Amino acid sequence: MTSAERSLRAEFAKLDALVAVPRDDDGEFLVRELQRARARVRHVWPLPDRLPEDTDIIFCALEPGLPERIPWVPGEPKAALTVVVAPGAAPDLGLLVNSAPDAVLHRPITSNGVLVSLALARSHFTYDRRLRWRINKLDESLRGMRAVERAKEILMRTRQMCEEEAYRFIRGQAMRRRAPISVVAAAIVDSHDILS
Repeated sequence: MTSAERSLRAEFAKLDALVAVPRDDDGEFLVRELQRARARVRHVWPLPDRLPEDTDIIFCALEPGLPERIPWVPGEPKAALTVVVAPGAAPDLGLLVNSAPDAVLHRPITSNGVLVSLALARSHFTYDRRLRWRINKLDESLRGMRAVERAKEILMRTRQMCEEEAYRFIRGQAMRRRAPISVVAAAIVDSHDILS
């Protein structure tokens, strides 16, 4: 076993898993395989009206109305989601896409299928979460830059400062108050808007 596999298995042992599939042979096999991976498992069926958010990963049967049962769709996922697709007829691709899963597990369920879907779902979920965090930070930075530019314009117009003086003023206020420049700039913009 490689160090990456050991690391993944150690992560699996910390997971709370919810299994929302029929209580048949495949469903029981899925529960046992997740328990073998040392995840803590809850098995619910029939599918609840709302899937719980207090879990790390959900294995859920692809059923009509599934997107309405997922509390975060649309929005930021609270848990990794693996949809379990029944054998036979082709799955409803629109339903699959609207459920926004991190992985898909096909029935009949196999040991390798469980491990692969578990690893893929957790990997996709954590990657998506990192991307969302970065996007939020970039949005914050962009809002801050816009506030600084707007505050400089206000100071240049109202106090007849050049651009460099306006920036130095904002920076000096931020240092005195031990606050980020963007916060001081936003305060200048807000106070100007209130007084205008």
